[in-house]
Amino acid sequence: HKTMQKTLTFAAVAAIFTLAACGDNDLERGVSGAAIGAVGAELTGGNAVTGAAIGGAAGVFCDDLTPELCR
Repeated sequence: HKTMQKTLTFAAVAAIFTLAACGDNDLERGVSGAAIGAVGAELTGGNAVTGAAIGGAAGVFCDDLTPELCR
């Protein structure tokens, strides 16, 4: 069960960074990242609000941290 949860968590984090890169600006990336984070947290048994906060932050800051992925 823990291996599956770790796999789902990794997939959710990867999805956040991948799909959050689709926005044209920080707001769009933040909103999509928050949505993906909330869904990912729910799927892995985590807290949706925490997932949304982490996903939103990842979306907003992805172009600052990994510009080659988020532009």
